[in-house]
Amino acid sequence: MAEQQQFYLLLSNLMSPDNTVRKQSEEAYETIPGQTKITFLLQAIRDASAAEEVKQMAAVLLRRLLSSSFEEVYPSLAIDVQTAIRTELLAGIQSEGSSNIRKKVCDIAAELSRNLIDDDGNNQWPEILKFLFDSVNSQDVSLRESALHIFWNFPGIFGNQQQHYLEVIKRMLVQCMQDQENPQIRTLAARAAASFVLSNESNTALLKHFSDLLPGILQAVNESCYRGDDSVLKSLVEIADTAPKYLRPNLEATLQLSLKLCADTNLTNMQRQLALEVIVTLSETAAAMLRKHTNIVAQSVPQMLSMMVDLEEDEEWAMADELEDDDFDSNAVAGESALDRIACGLGGKIVLPMIKQHIMQMLQNPDWKYRHAGLMALSAIGEGCHQQMEAILSEIVSFVLLFCQDPHPRVRYAACNAIGQMATDFAPTFQKKFHDKVISALLQTMEDQSNPRVQAHAAAALINFTEDCPKTLLTPYLDSLVQHLHVIMVAKLQELIQKGTKLVLEQVVTSIASVADTAEEKFVPYYDLFMPSLKHIVENAVQKELRLLRGKTIECISLIGLAVGKEKFMPDASAVMQLLLKTQTDFNDLEDDDPQISYMISAWARMCKILGKEFQQYLPVVMGPLMKTASIKPEVALLDTQDMENMSEDDGWEFVNLGDQQSFGIKTAGLEEKATACQMLVCYAKELKEGFVEYTEQVVKLMVPLLKFYFHDGVRVAAAESMPLLLECARVRGPEYLTQMWHFMCDALIKSIGTEPDSDVLSEIMHSFAKCIELMGDGCLNNEHFEELGGILKSKLEEHFKNQEVRQAKRQDEDYDEQVEETLQDEDDNDVYILTKVSDILHSIFSSYREKVLPWFEQLLQLIVNLICPHRPWADRQWGLCIFDDIIEHCSPSSFKYGEYFLRPMMQALCDSSPEVRQAAAYGVGVMAQFGGESYRPAFTEAVPLLVGVIQSPDSRAKENANATENCISAVAKVMKYRPECVNVTEILPHWLSWLPLNEDKEEAVHTFTYLCDLIESNNPIVLGPDNTNLPKIFIIIADGVVNESIKGEDGCSKRLANVIRQVQVSGGLWTQCVSALNEAQQKAIQDLLNTA
Repeated sequence: MAEQQQFYLLLSNLMSPDNTVRKQSEEAYETIPGQTKITFLLQAIRDASAAEEVKQMAAVLLRRLLSSSFEEVYPSLAIDVQTAIRTELLAGIQSEGSSNIRKKVCDIAAELSRNLIDDDGNNQWPEILKFLFDSVNSQDVSLRESALHIFWNFPGIFGNQQQHYLEVIKRMLVQCMQDQENPQIRTLAARAAASFVLSNESNTALLKHFSDLLPGILQAVNESCYRGDDSVLKSLVEIADTAPKYLRPNLEATLQLSLKLCADTNLTNMQRQLALEVIVTLSETAAAMLRKHTNIVAQSVPQMLSMMVDLEEDEEWAMADELEDDDFDSNAVAGESALDRIACGLGGKIVLPMIKQHIMQMLQNPDWKYRHAGLMALSAIGEGCHQQMEAILSEIVSFVLLFCQDPHPRVRYAACNAIGQMATDFAPTFQKKFHDKVISALLQTMEDQSNPRVQAHAAAALINFTEDCPKTLLTPYLDSLVQHLHVIMVAKLQELIQKGTKLVLEQVVTSIASVADTAEEKFVPYYDLFMPSLKHIVENAVQKELRLLRGKTIECISLIGLAVGKEKFMPDASAVMQLLLKTQTDFNDLEDDDPQISYMISAWARMCKILGKEFQQYLPVVMGPLMKTASIKPEVALLDTQDMENMSEDDGWEFVNLGDQQSFGIKTAGLEEKATACQMLVCYAKELKEGFVEYTEQVVKLMVPLLKFYFHDGVRVAAAESMPLLLECARVRGPEYLTQMWHFMCDALIKSIGTEPDSDVLSEIMHSFAKCIELMGDGCLNNEHFEELGGILKSKLEEHFKNQEVRQAKRQDEDYDEQVEETLQDEDDNDVYILTKVSDILHSIFSSYREKVLPWFEQLLQLIVNLICPHRPWADRQWGLCIFDDIIEHCSPSSFKYGEYFLRPMMQALCDSSPEVRQAAAYGVGVMAQFGGESYRPAFTEAVPLLVGVIQSPDSRAKENANATENCISAVAKVMKYRPECVNVTEILPHWLSWLPLNEDKEEAVHTFTYLCDLIESNNPIVLGPDNTNLPKIFIIIADGVVNESIKGEDGCSKRLANVIRQVQVSGGLWTQCVSALNEAQQKAIQDLLNTA
């Protein structure tokens, strides 16, 4: 008994407001063995004399124990103890007087039964099912409540008996939703029904069968909201998110109800926003279904706009120097975000006509709040209504610019916001069309000394404008821009010294950086105007509240340095590095979320780009902090839904709902910094190459595990990018060191190709893996690697075909429309991109391993053959042929054994309607001639006439056909050069000469010029013509080749061409004749070639 009393004391100490007491109690609690914990906790819950909060704490702890440590604790208990626990829990639910504790005991029972369903779906606790049936039919309301609560918490409680009991479950829910006397039973039954639907989201038949419960759920949503309970409404949002198709039979009613609640100002803001969330979520999860109900969507638009008008009057607003975060619970923010999402979800074709009139009216309203909301709404819909707004951009811009002179500062602020947003959404069209109007309007607004908030926002809009502005457009404005920015910077520096205000200065410094970044070398004349003041800020702005200003100034200095180049920046470079390193010595004192960190880290990387190899001397000082930041480990937690309610997203936690009452939480502080740091390590490895070798080992050890860092895509991309670069850095240490490093990364790379969930990251990982193999070459993969990789590539290809089938099925769906087709096209492009990466990996393997890898490849053969079937989309055929091209190029003569699969399709593909397919086929014929061997001879007699036909077709030189045609010309050259016995060279040569030079495909151009040299050097009469009459024509071909950069000074081919020219030079008359045929650019090109080659 004394032990039990001690335990009660421990429980109440666990709730102590005193941190030390609480910490000690937590440590003491952890040391108690799990089985003892269960006994004590259960006794506490069942002890009628214990204080309510002690019982409550015990219940929470027991549920957590079963949720997090079930396997460690429960199975090892004696069977009779297990039975006793189950009996006690059910007895406790029946006898507990406090409804709060009773609910918590229900949660424990649900948690226990969740863990007692075995792998075959048998519920090992049949008594709880009997308890549910008895309780739900009981006269005792609290027992009915308990049964519903358990079912709501764990709707999978029937396990493999669910189908058998389906009618009973349905009847039980319907009966409870119609309980006229007890509103709380109706609410709980609706939540339980929603929970059941969500846990069976993919079971279409079940959702259909349960669709007649939806009217009851909607009724409960309505009732409960007016009783101040939004739990059922939250369930409805979840259904819209996870199982939107369930709502289809009653979609009209669902939307009408959401609209009614959203419009009712008697409800709380939170409830109105949740009701709107139902509609907005559906626009994302079931856009096509919602597009059939545009009338309701059109009615919801004014609701969003009226929320955006819900702003406070705030006298201090314009002078505020700290930008407080947007109040995310406010109606204004919720309305704006809803508009943005619904425009993206449903598309501009539908949304813009609905909203345009409303916005126009708002902008003419005498009340500033309406004008503000109208401008913010314009900013919000830009992304979703992109195409439709682009058509009327001129009238929108002229209209918005008027509001830069609005009498109310917050409207002027909103006008700057709209300009900044449009500058990003419609770049670079926006910059090209409106540069003069926009730059002058923003510069004028930036002079609004009495309203710093407006000034700062105008500077922010200018940053958006210059970031995507073509350099040539910005150059004429540089003088005026620089002069304005300098005047404001000087004035604001004075203000900082006198009043300590910094908001505008922070933005202006970034505006300067952005202008320099776009202007590049054109910024040189203004360098000395800014650099002294900027260095002054970094030296002196050391107080905590100036951290952001200092960080932005560091960024500005490094961007200016990068823009003006090494020569201009060099005199300041070491002083700047010293300034940065001075911060850096105090780096360990910086807090994890100090804004200076990521600015510093990016600035060093820019310094590295400016200084090149000379940056190496700073590595010992820079790498410590950089590695520390790249190694940040985020705080994570697995929580059940009940724990989550005590943690808020404001403390920097973000949650992902894993379903089944569980959520995953991550504290996001430091994540962006970590990603930046990893990106910068990639930058050092790329810039410094062998200069970075000292650090390759520690960086590789950091990066390899980060391939699995699923909290941030950018970190995984950086990890993947770093691999081939680190191998290149490590090369100088010799083959043994290099191989060790490759072994350390190889397994992880292959595994992550198999497991990476995000297609953009996956393509980076595959690309890096292919580069690594090219770098390491023959022998870098062992049998296990090959086996695993083969399986993964096979499943990627199978997935590719499966996804195509799924998309075809969606095209047959009743909700299919042109917007759905756009989405399907995007998915298709994504898939094809992954296919190109499969091709990259195979290319690297064939080029490293050659013929001996073919037996391994045969497991993929049938899938690649499927790609080139005539009925497949063109991209499939293109990449399938590319893979066979690689086999011919690198694995001949053995490649011929697959000829039966690819020769026929390849010949047909030469005349394909898609230029990409023609190009792949023509390239194939070329490598067949060059590398294929004897067996392929019969193919050329068929191929050459087809190639000539393509080249001579009327639009063969049109832009979209040029590459394919040039590959055909090159293929003809390769056949004449390597297989002259298969074609009539004399007949083809004059035509072939008339097709030169190749301008688009530089690699193939080299092949054709090399062959041309062979022909000239062997004095081929057809090429030179009688009495060398073709030479002027040849000069033109060579000159054009130089002009188009198809001939580069450094390759062997250009030396040979230069020699041809020199031979002509010595015979005076011929030389004059050749040169006089050239225009000025061509004459210069010939001169350049003679000078360099």
